[in-house]
Amino acid sequence: MSLRRLLLRYYPPGIILEYVQGDEPKTRSIDLLDLRPDTDAIALVEEIQRGEPLITASCKDHVIHLVRRLQEKLGEKEDHKFYLFKVLRAHILPLTNVAFNKSGSRFITGSYDRTCKVWDTASGEELRTLEGHGNVVYAIAFNNPYGDKIATGSFDKTCKLWSTETGKCYHTFRGHSAEIVCLSFNLQSTLVATGSMDTTAKLWDIEKGEEIVTLSGHSAEIIALSFNTTGDRIITGSFDHTVAVWDVGTGRMLHTLVGHRGEISSAQFNWDCSLIVTGSMDKTCMLWNAMTGTHIATLTGHSDEILDVCFDYAGQRIAAASADGSARVYNAETKKCVAKLEGHGGEISKVCFNPKGNRILTASSDKTARLWDAATGHCLQVLEGHTDEIFSCAFNYKGDIIITGSKDNTCRIWH
Repeated sequence: MSLRRLLLRYYPPGIILEYVQGDEPKTRSIDLLDLRPDTDAIALVEEIQRGEPLITASCKDHVIHLVRRLQEKLGEKEDHKFYLFKVLRAHILPLTNVAFNKSGSRFITGSYDRTCKVWDTASGEELRTLEGHGNVVYAIAFNNPYGDKIATGSFDKTCKLWSTETGKCYHTFRGHSAEIVCLSFNLQSTLVATGSMDTTAKLWDIEKGEEIVTLSGHSAEIIALSFNTTGDRIITGSFDHTVAVWDVGTGRMLHTLVGHRGEISSAQFNWDCSLIVTGSMDKTCMLWNAMTGTHIATLTGHSDEILDVCFDYAGQRIAAASADGSARVYNAETKKCVAKLEGHGGEISKVCFNPKGNRILTASSDKTARLWDAATGHCLQVLEGHTDEIFSCAFNYKGDIIITGSKDNTCRIWH
């Protein structure tokens, strides 16, 4: 094995090793999820060296330099204020979803008008319209981190795969017997998964354009799905009150996460694939061991349905958004509520961390989005201007651009 180069990964903090084994180029990452601005970089690198044969004495100083660069990034003070940059009257019929590519240079919007549009973030210009679905385009995604492909899932029961650059439709995936309501690429960009009202999820091969396997076992609609970062597991959340953990290679159901007493609204792995968080209409979130499927904790405190739940990039904190108009932040290790985000005048349907993990964005039916300090729960900014409920919001990878999507049929870009 010989090391070719080292790359920085800012969020979550880590170093990517590019190396050659035999004649094969390979990569692996050293995750530094617990890195702090005051961590002893030299001691940390010596510890890394003990477990990583590719980090030899000759590159030790370079690795220390990279760790210090990550620490500088973590220690940067930010008081970034967002200002409205553009209002895009995106579609003639209501929007369903918005999503960024990794860099934030492009974003996409899905709509009841049966199309998905691709936009240039910097100019606010529409680049192309992806046409061909016979019904509502409901679920949309880029194959991040690459961003060269887009998947669209529709009420017409099909999923289409498109070229971001040309708008060409590579494949139409047929096989579901009811509406597709959620989809996701694996991080390796070899598969796309679709979840449907027909109670099944399907995995599709991006290159061949073929179905690989059907994930059958739920007794009601699947409305959430998520791959883990390594791509060997996928979870599906269903109206049957359960979340299933599946082996991606075989399509076998490994665990059923049973405990919620209402429909699942949201389910996600943390970065290192050790934990799963689920949100439910039963007003609780639950934390599970991803390897064994055992229940670790129930996160309580909300007085109404949980509509969205997510981890920060490092997997150390969990944010939950509720129909009670508040959001809560929990420490994933202690399971304690560390902050309450209160101020919205209506239900919060979407919550997300910025990549650095120090800010939280919420979207509400009160027609505003809010930016919060993740540590204290203080509201830093209210993004006002939409004239109907906001159901979608997202940060770009650098965390300096926000998009919001609303039932007022506009998308707003905030810088």
